[in-house]
Formats: sequence, structure tokens, C-alpha cells
Amino acid sequence: MLRNLIKTKKATVGIIGLGYVGLPIAIEIAAKGFKIIGIDVDGERVKKINRGVSFICDVESPVLRGYVRKKMIRATTDPGHLRSCDVILICVPTPVNANKEPDLMPVIQSAQWIKRHLRRGQLIILKSTTYPETTDNVILPILQASKLKVGKDFYLAFCPERIDPGNKRYGIANTPAVIGGTTEKCSAIAAFFYKQFVDTVHVVSSARAAEMSKILENTFRNVNIALVNEFAQLCERMGNINIWEVIEAARTKPFGFMPFYPGPGVGGHCIPIDPYYLSWKAREYDFHTVFIELSARINEEMPYFVVNKTIDVLSQSGICPKKARVLLLGMAFKRDISDLRDSPAMKVFEIIEPRVSKVDYHDPHVAEFMLGSCKKRSVKLTARGIKEYDIVVILTDHAAYDYDIIVRNARIIVDTRNAVKDGPRVYKLGVGMIRQPSLSHRARMVRRAARKTKS
Repeated sequence: MLRNLIKTKKATVGIIGLGYVGLPIAIEIAAKGFKIIGIDVDGERVKKINRGVSFICDVESPVLRGYVRKKMIRATTDPGHLRSCDVILICVPTPVNANKEPDLMPVIQSAQWIKRHLRRGQLIILKSTTYPETTDNVILPILQASKLKVGKDFYLAFCPERIDPGNKRYGIANTPAVIGGTTEKCSAIAAFFYKQFVDTVHVVSSARAAEMSKILENTFRNVNIALVNEFAQLCERMGNINIWEVIEAARTKPFGFMPFYPGPGVGGHCIPIDPYYLSWKAREYDFHTVFIELSARINEEMPYFVVNKTIDVLSQSGICPKKARVLLLGMAFKRDISDLRDSPAMKVFEIIEPRVSKVDYHDPHVAEFMLGSCKKRSVKLTARGIKEYDIVVILTDHAAYDYDIIVRNARIIVDTRNAVKDGPRVYKLGVGMIRQPSLSHRARMVRRAARKTKS
């Protein structure tokens, strides 16, 4: 029955969580002819969606508005509508708390909503990034409390989200989907559903394997970014090696090397969070993910490293940091998007603000953001305005920036993204501020000192 509803596009799809994962996938599924009911706890977000107003860079408002007008997508805060859904996707956040421990309350709440309205023939797919065994040990017990049997009365699977915000080449349709069900039948029906709107579906043996694959993908990136960030720090310490030149040289090797680049840290919802989900779960098995936790720590320390470099540059330039005016360029966690989730640039703002006289920011994609209880607003970026600051720090290398104007008018630049060319007033991450004297120069100094001693 469910397979036929999916095949004929008569299945109603419910999506819990209409954020950076839920809304783009709603658009993709609606484009294939399915009706979508979105459930979100944020009433203002629901109102915007029902007006056809997008708040996500990967979803254009005119496109959303078209599906809303056709009644293909509608949003609500009432989870009671889940009973009328044939397929339900859980796309809620999975943050960590202050102690870096998983906070699964949004996922648990979603499962409890579904349990209250669960009926025979429904397919439930968890998409939120989480630790292995969440689907089997957290979601499944809640749903089975309804007395319905998984694999027979309802179907449960995990399919990790693989959205890369701002990526114009790879979207939902042409990025392979990984499916792992709690039973073989669950995997089969979930894969059949995904094949309606994704080109390639890869089925694994279990939900646990699918969950672990997502953690591996993101931890791989986190570890390699940490590696190159540590190399950048070493190059700065040595003083005469440019990390950007080193990476460009290494990437000429056609095999065995994949380039990663240093920066002020890592951002987005997944990469900074996943290592902590994995390490927390690993401790249950008396296993300590030392290497993975270390990489997370290195990346978390990068905003502090950037601030310290900025303070050092000011001091060596004869400017008292306490009297300095600082302009930060870019608040989003990556270029050409507005996503602020776990952005290292925001952390840089927070750390440097009490150490200088004034700090402002500009971001063409982020008009304002909250830092604690204070609202910060983007300033205008003009040649005259740039001259008013003692130092400009490039944190996110948006394509919209005119870097020639920035270089010509900035007194000093700290570039954490290799966005501008080398220059006398440009200090790059991974490049020492004071070059060590060459051996020949050092030898001349020694000979000169020796002659003075003899005389």
C-alpha cells in the first residue's frame, strides 16, 4: 500500500524541522509531485514559509512561493498533522550542551510526536546527524511503545543529510543518499522513496552503519582541517615558511594527497559537533577517541590563535591594541552564504571585542546577528570607511568583496583565508610575521661582530 502511494506520488510527506536541512529537501520532494506538510516549533518561521519567504540561501523565495501557491508545501506548528502523513522525515537540530555532550531533546520530542499519531503503513526516516545506535536505541523504543511493530506495521530508517550550503554543483538530487533501516524491509521501502527524487541510493546493512558513515564523513574533514591548521601554526612559529605555498606545492602530486586549507576555525552544524557525538558514544564502550578529540580541540582553538595574531600585529605595528579600531570581514562560516551556525568568525568577534577599543563587522550576506544579548549590525563597506580602522581581519572570503579596494585602503590586513596577494601590510595566517635572517646574512653578522671584537 505505502509503496503504491509513493509510486503514484499520492503519499503525503511530513517534515519535522524546516531549517537548513528540512526546507531544501521539502523543495526537492515537492518538485517530484509530492505534497509536503512541514512542522516546526518556530511560529515566525512557519509564517514566513506560508508566505513563500525563504530564509535559507539554497532556497529561493520565488521557488518556495510557487509551491506554496500550488498547495504543494504548507507549514504548521501543530504536530497533529503527522497522522495524515505517509512518510515522515525528522530534520531537527542535534546540538551539544555546554559540556560537549549530545542534546537529543529535539529528536526525542519529534519521536514522541510521531508516536502519538503513529498509524500502520507509515515510513519514518531520521535525517538529523547523530551518534550510531540513535535510530535503534532512542527512536525505535519510543515508537514501539505504541504497540505497533517495526518492519510490519511501520517502517524506520536513517538517511544522513549531505547538504553543503551554497554548493552550486552538488545538491540533494545528484548527491548519493545512504539508507540504513532497522529491518531489511525498512531499508527497502526507504530506498524506494528516496529513488523518487535522488539519482543514486546506497543501501547499507543497518541504521547504525548509516549513522556511522555520516560521522566518518564529517570527522574526516575535521581531522584534516585540524592537521593543516596545526601546520599553519608551525609555519608561523618557524617564521620563514608560507603554508599556502606549501599546500599549492603538495597538491601538484596527482595521487595520495587531498588539499585542505587553514582558517579561523570550522563552522556549520555538523563538522564542529560530530566528533563530540562520536567520542561521547565511544566512552560507552570504554573506547577513547583521542585523535579525533584532539583535532576538534585544535580547530576550536583557532579563533583564539587568530585574535592573538591580530593583537601581535597591532603591537608590532606600534598600535596599542586597547586603543585599536578593528574591522572584521565576513561572519558566515563559509563563503557566499548567510549561515552563522557555529561560525568561528563570531567566536573571533566575541574574543577580540574586550581587547580592543572598537570592533565592527561587514558581511554582504549577514545584516545582523545576536552576540549574547547584544545585536550586532553590519557596517557599510566603503573605501573611506575602511581607512577609519587600524586593522582589517578577513575571516570569510566572500566573492562579493572587492579585495583591491580593501588592500588599497586598509592600514593593516590580517588575512585568514589567503584572499589577497602578499604585501608589506598584509599578514597571513600560516605565514610568520618576522622572517628569520638567511644563513648568509647571519654569517655576515657574525663576521662583522668578530671584526669589532678584534679591533
